[in-house]
Amino acid sequence: MPRTSAHADHTGRGGAIPSVRAELIGAPPARAPRGTTAVVYSEGQFGEQDGKTANGLVRHSERYDILSVLDSRHAGADSGTVLDGSRNGIPILADLREAIAHAGHVPDYLICGLAPADGLLYEAQRVVLLDGIAAGMHIINGLHEFLNDDAEFVAASLRSGVTITDVRKPKDKRDLKLFSGRIFDVTCPRIAVLGTDGAVGKRTTATLVVQALNARGIKAVLVGTGQTTLIQGGKYGVALDALVPQFCSGEVEDQVVAAFEGEDPDVIVVEGQGALSHPAYLTSAHILRGSRPAGVIVQHAPKRTHLGDFPMVEMPTVASEIALIEAFADTKVIGVTLNHELMTDDEVTATILEYETDLGVPTTDALTRPLDRLAEMVLTAFPALDPLRPQPVG
Repeated sequence: MPRTSAHADHTGRGGAIPSVRAELIGAPPARAPRGTTAVVYSEGQFGEQDGKTANGLVRHSERYDILSVLDSRHAGADSGTVLDGSRNGIPILADLREAIAHAGHVPDYLICGLAPADGLLYEAQRVVLLDGIAAGMHIINGLHEFLNDDAEFVAASLRSGVTITDVRKPKDKRDLKLFSGRIFDVTCPRIAVLGTDGAVGKRTTATLVVQALNARGIKAVLVGTGQTTLIQGGKYGVALDALVPQFCSGEVEDQVVAAFEGEDPDVIVVEGQGALSHPAYLTSAHILRGSRPAGVIVQHAPKRTHLGDFPMVEMPTVASEIALIEAFADTKVIGVTLNHELMTDDEVTATILEYETDLGVPTTDALTRPLDRLAEMVLTAFPALDPLRPQPVG
């Protein structure tokens, strides 16, 4: 049977959720005597391409204790089982009422875990977020639609005494950075995790590369370039697709320099966005120019035939994407990682062998194969990072 995938083709927008606002207004919310708790709203999209923010948060969150996910399609299931085939203890619930009852208190935050291509909210989705505000929950919004510019949301948040954070809202233009050349002072290697499509697993792989290297005693730091990494608690990063293009390379450069100066890392891993070949998501070009990576890992979904949000465009091959990246930038592709959507385990194994033979680069699946393979991919390309590895002579 095909694997469950976090990146399967999406089937539609979020559906209607029963309103609980009338039942919750007027009752003082009970606050949790614990850390920062959150519920992730992903109605109709959990485990799908347009639910990638929710998918990322149940896999990894440094900032929030994720208590549950809202998606009535999978109500009663474990989110880890739906996403990756193994339990993680975070349940999927039908609606906000169930989430509050399950928590035993009003959680601190309601996070919008939706990430549609247009970055906009539909009416049924607005209702759920407004219900969360009425219940006394702060809102984390990663969409292009800024809720702090919406009079209804602003009024609701003032009534309930909660905050709304628009993660993608950029700084004032006077505070944005142009490319400065400071990247040339960064002496540690940079590795960009790029891909062949949007929502193909670049952020997940980049996070796991950092974890794999740190587990080997090699200090690696992640620089995020999208809203999900920032919501997860990434210390360095910028929501690149919300910026005026003139500042994109400079903002990437600025965050890489900040990570280098702030952490003194052995290596910096930069999350990719879209694909260099993508007709709509071109931010990979700014990542390559701004971070000037010495190596690139390419994430690819072999079973995708067309771009996820653009079915009129065929998927590039991994070979064509590698050729394009290496022609566009002074860098080298050091490995390929697979998104195993719609693939059996045997197909993953066969594809790894095929790519290693045909492309001549290490290949793995970051989610189903040992994490150490990611570390080996990096250390094969940059042996000086590993003091225990014999160094080339001459």
